Amino acid sequence: MLKNLLCCVIVAVVCTGCVSIHADKNCAMSKAECQKECPRMLKHVLLFKFKEGTTPEKIKEVEQAFASLPGKISEIKCFEWGTNVSVENHSEGFTHCFVVTFANEAGLDAYMNNPDLKEFRKSLGGPLEKYIAIDYWTNH
Repeated sequence: MLKNLLCCVIVAVVCTGCVSIHADKNCAMSKAECQKECPRMLKHVLLFKFKEGTTPEKIKEVEQAFASLPGKISEIKCFEWGTNVSVENHSEGFTHCFVVTFANEAGLDAYMNNPDLKEFRKSLGGPLEKYIAIDYWTNH
């Protein structure tokens, strides 16, 4: 059941450009259908920790600049982001999570070498204290 729900979420994200899916929706997709409809995707996950004293306006600029990249870099298949809402208190000061999805390594490589991304990275030198990056392939 969980695999089917996860597959539905992936299909919805891939097919509709990162829309929100609620757990109360039903999915009757078989594993074979799921694997056909949900090719493995390469996820690039970034966690941001901003320097103490960074203004909310500056953080909003970073959010907007990052969110503008999918319109500039065609290899990005999906982009989503949000701020930490965990009650576990283990975030170690990381407040933002960005997930960028690619069809393959070539897409990630094109993104990493894109001049728009390089320009965005330069803008992070002031407000960003630290970041964590993790890449992984989705599994069925």
